[in-house]
Amino acid sequence: MRSDDWAVRPPFVVNGPTSPVTLLSDDEGLTQLAGIPSVAWQTPWSEISNLELVRISHQMLLFATIGGVRYTWRHRDQVDYDTVRNVVLEHGGVVTERRRRVGIYALVAVVVLASFGGGIAAWFNRGSGAAQELSAARHVNLTLNDLPSGWYKTSDTILNYLVPGPSKVYTSTTTTAPAKDTSFDKAASVFQTCLGVSNAKDRIYGAAGQEPDYQVSSSVFNTNALDGIELASTSQYYHSTIMVEKDTREMTMANFGSCLTTSSADIILSGLGLTNPASNVATNWQPVTFTKGWSRGGVVDVNVPSLGTKVHLVMVVMTHGHYEVTLSAIVGSFAKSQKVLEGLVNTLLSRMTTSSSTAA
Repeated sequence: MRSDDWAVRPPFVVNGPTSPVTLLSDDEGLTQLAGIPSVAWQTPWSEISNLELVRISHQMLLFATIGGVRYTWRHRDQVDYDTVRNVVLEHGGVVTERRRRVGIYALVAVVVLASFGGGIAAWFNRGSGAAQELSAARHVNLTLNDLPSGWYKTSDTILNYLVPGPSKVYTSTTTTAPAKDTSFDKAASVFQTCLGVSNAKDRIYGAAGQEPDYQVSSSVFNTNALDGIELASTSQYYHSTIMVEKDTREMTMANFGSCLTTSSADIILSGLGLTNPASNVATNWQPVTFTKGWSRGGVVDVNVPSLGTKVHLVMVVMTHGHYEVTLSAIVGSFAKSQKVLEGLVNTLLSRMTTSSSTAA
């Protein structure tokens, strides 16, 4: 196989070429020729896992995990679709076709702390289209197929303070908001002070928040590679795209990524009975993405005595259409895990923006 005019993210080396890319394959492996003049990377099939080809409208996306990094190749037409499809299937990959629907978009958004009160924690259901909306919300979340070999599900993680279990679906059956406590109030206060927004106008923790029709989380996935990573995604489906657009306006404020990440660390530390940060101690992080959709993130150091070492909490928020989804991660080394996290952000964005869900 030879297929030209692709683009790849992330680059195979730091600051390396991402386009134009030519993909070559034979019985031995996959070869990428990138840049002008072209640089070649040859990878045996034995080192490639989680192949997935997605056809979207007039373009196609190819996903693969190599060396613990999730790569995404994008092609703006489907001239070589049948050829690439045969290669993917021959090597145990998955082929998916997704159709765009006018006015329907998917997105990834702010973490929902379903165990707390306020606008971030009460749920109401609009009734019609329920099964389809819940299916769409589940579909956007991460699975083991999105991750390199060597990853596994875990339940013993401090992310449990932020991410509800995968069996919990929050809908209109939750008719009472849990009582606020000092931990929640402190996290909300840190966030609102950091962002410079009043509780009355705050859509994340405060009174201005609107509730999604459905919220559901993935399992928490773990790997010992790259100094250790634990991560999960939380997906929300909103009745109206206007609701998501209003949330996004608050999220576009300059320090949103760092403020959200600091307040999330505050909740984790409160749960562990440790000292909480009283001010913004995180840094903003903007993942490199090429897929349609809005994203913003943050990184903060977290000292957890039981782990015996400092770790980093990483939060990535993306929004688009009817959806808000958050990628939450605990990593031993942000420098080593950054490419993996960016790859997963692009995977989620690609899945969200090609969702088959319908508007209410």
